[in-house]
Amino acid sequence: MKLLIKNGRVVDPSSGLDKTIDVLIDKGKIAAIKPNIRASGAKIIDASRLVVAPGFIDMHVHLREPGQEEKETLSTGALAAARGGFTSIACMPNTEPVNDNRGVTEYILSEAKKNAVVNIFPVASITRRQLGEELTDMADLNDAGAVAFSDDGFPVQNAQVMRRALEYSKILSTIIIDHCEDKNLSAEGVMHEGYHSYLFGLKGIPSSSEEVMVSRDIILAQRADSPVHIAHLSTKGATELVRDAKRKKVKITAEVTPHHLFLTDSSLENYDTSYKVNPPLRSKEDAQALIRAVKDGIIDAIATDHAPHTVDDKSVEFDKAPFGINGLETAVSLCLDRLVNAKVISLHKFIKMISFNPALILGLENKGRIQVGADADLTLLNLRQEIVVDINTFKSKGRNNPFHGWKLKGAPQMTIVGGKVVYSSSPSRSSQ
Repeated sequence: MKLLIKNGRVVDPSSGLDKTIDVLIDKGKIAAIKPNIRASGAKIIDASRLVVAPGFIDMHVHLREPGQEEKETLSTGALAAARGGFTSIACMPNTEPVNDNRGVTEYILSEAKKNAVVNIFPVASITRRQLGEELTDMADLNDAGAVAFSDDGFPVQNAQVMRRALEYSKILSTIIIDHCEDKNLSAEGVMHEGYHSYLFGLKGIPSSSEEVMVSRDIILAQRADSPVHIAHLSTKGATELVRDAKRKKVKITAEVTPHHLFLTDSSLENYDTSYKVNPPLRSKEDAQALIRAVKDGIIDAIATDHAPHTVDDKSVEFDKAPFGINGLETAVSLCLDRLVNAKVISLHKFIKMISFNPALILGLENKGRIQVGADADLTLLNLRQEIVVDINTFKSKGRNNPFHGWKLKGAPQMTIVGGKVVYSSSPSRSSQ
């Protein structure tokens, strides 16, 4: 079926397009972008007063399947992504079993094709069972469909192993995504080490645990002449390391999460486990540094680190609760409200950070752009829509989100994947 999007403000950072214009979709591809398109038999979507953006891509998501389906499944995670405005998500390998072999990668792709309403791209583990000792068969995993490699919450501590991983990833033209944490420094910590950890009587995770590993990765990436992507930056020091590395032309990119931008360690005063995340919420100074880095273009992408847990998982003492924030359904509105509406960055730059740049980093061809021949993955935004975050309406199985009750302006109104509308908050906008 043909789909014709009429009178929307089309914003495409890849080409610099920002114009009220029509977009025609045919057979899952963008067929035309021009004024006053007429297409016989096309389903028409009135996008007046809406922004038409290239489909948003979350490059850091935990979907839990296989093995932890009580927390999330490929299907529910995809529904949450669609509601959040994401057309593509990259899922981390910390499943049960770990995605360290072709069988698990192929299972994820097969089940996603059958059950997911958005594109799902597997990220495979760097080492077998995420133990940090023996490299996986990266070539075989890449051939099976893995778009990147990461040991995520169990980051590779051995520098020699990481060096080899970077060298192999260069040969495969793929990328290493690193959760930068020195486990010896952060051992048993549950929140940011600083004034508030002492005040609340909780064991802290020092900024140095992140910064030491970011520094190591920069050195190794420079030595291997291979790209490395730093996951969820959280400290001022790590941000400055990335800034300096970019100045030196090291092949480094970085992402930040909304919760690290908009929350701080002071939020933990009530010991609410919804705020417990790794890396932890840092100080106000760190959050301000991250926002400056977003504004300056030092941080390339916005990602959620979506980590759903059951209510029972989180309903325990703070020390015992698992790390993780459920983020797919709040990220876009948070960024529109706190970054775009606050004039920290332009709408154009926000869209680039959440669509074009992630596609570029992950090597996703025909994603993250609105061009003739590209995949018809689009996110339609209503910049005027006011919402109140309600975790009880989430499509995700998880409810562990600390933004419940926040009033925000700007939200996804429609998500289109491969020319098919997979989410709409206003069905009445469509007609024949």
